[in-house]
Amino acid sequence: MIAKLTGILDSVGDEWAIIDVGGVGYIVFCPSRTLAALPQSGQAITFHIETHVREDHIHLYGFSDVSEREWFRILTTVQGVGAKVALAIMSVLNGDELTDAVIAEDKAAIARANGVGPKLAARIVIELKDKIGALTIGSAAKLAASLSPEGDVTSDQDAVSALVNLGFSRIQAVGAVARANQELGANAVLDDLIKSGLKELSQ
Repeated sequence: MIAKLTGILDSVGDEWAIIDVGGVGYIVFCPSRTLAALPQSGQAITFHIETHVREDHIHLYGFSDVSEREWFRILTTVQGVGAKVALAIMSVLNGDELTDAVIAEDKAAIARANGVGPKLAARIVIELKDKIGALTIGSAAKLAASLSPEGDVTSDQDAVSALVNLGFSRIQAVGAVARANQELGANAVLDDLIKSGLKELSQ
């Protein structure tokens, strides 16, 4: 299995790049965001690789960093999401944006990707909430703060901690507090955030 390729960028297509490693050209399929960030042909590059082996082919999927590759792996565990759809999603949303979309249950953002309809977007949100784990920690806190830019970020954090202490997962708690901020406004106090979050999570 190939996990990483370092070589010279040979050429770039709409969905792929060819990397020359010791005189051997490997075609690597990538999200369009990754392709857009590549240097000019002839420059050194590194791809973090996910290898898919099938009876009739071996496909290499390339990413700019390990986190991007992990998102690809997680996406392809969702029923109905193959490699092509995962790349399409990652072409319109980076890791932080995807995290934010899942936390906020923003199915429309995910449905912007080619091949993703409303039903699949809803399934992705539901299944990813249970799977993204540690990948969400940094972005989740950032989202909660961004939804109440004029409010008390400490209250947001305390509300999240309170909900976690009541047995809810961190991603559930952050999502509930973020939506409570949207509903109650920037001046919401801690007790109201907890009550609103608890009400939503108990439905």
